[in-house]
Amino acid sequence: MTGGGDLPVAALLGSIPNRLQLAGGWIDQPFVSALNPEPPGAMVVVQIEPDFPPMDRAGIASGTRAIAARLWNGHLPRRPHAELVRELYAAENEGKAEPSGSQDMIGLIYPGINRLDYDFRTEGGVFPSHIESCHSPVVARWLEKVLHLIPIGPRPEGYSPLGIKNLQPEWVARLGQAGRDCYDAIVRMDLQALGASLNRNMACWETLLPHVVRHPLIRTDLMALLGAYQQQYAGAMFSGCGGGYLIVVSETRVPGAFNITVRVEPK
Repeated sequence: MTGGGDLPVAALLGSIPNRLQLAGGWIDQPFVSALNPEPPGAMVVVQIEPDFPPMDRAGIASGTRAIAARLWNGHLPRRPHAELVRELYAAENEGKAEPSGSQDMIGLIYPGINRLDYDFRTEGGVFPSHIESCHSPVVARWLEKVLHLIPIGPRPEGYSPLGIKNLQPEWVARLGQAGRDCYDAIVRMDLQALGASLNRNMACWETLLPHVVRHPLIRTDLMALLGAYQQQYAGAMFSGCGGGYLIVVSETRVPGAFNITVRVEPK
């Protein structure tokens, strides 16, 4: 028997979805896409159900989600997605010297599996030049089965991933290609290709922005952890800078991991 003041879990978690980023992250930042010799570069975001309490500072847009909840009283308005993205982007980044990329907002607002194409020649790379979306329930159920999330830990207080920038154009191009490959692999339901795209994404992150995975404030050996899972499974990547969740691609159970639920239609 519960007390009168208790709330159902669903009410505590809220109705605004969570967002998972896959391969290609950072291509949504203009300082990265501006150096892409083969535009547009792509990245993949997946809208997921809010059926678990998201870890803050873990690369799944929990901060953006909290702003959305305040802005829209806990529910996504029934207005054009692109309009909501720009409204949320403006609310989050007002007065920020280092603005969040628009993929955070898009992932929370656009249902399904989305490939975001960023070209610096279009709106200075702030918003995508094109969004390709997959709402297939069959593809969504497959993705739910093969993605396994292991909580590693939030990025440390005072940490920034931007201390070292090795923004080599050829590696920026590889990053953008990893996003395209990731989306294509998901649509084809190709496990090995999906895993390979996540592995290539991590190689790009390590090269372009080394502090994403190595930093004096990060106490976990993220690259050793990543390498072990990449060796044993089809592929793996971190959900964001400094750790967060380890996303593992596997057809079989991954000890200590949980699965997500993809939201393919708006609620």
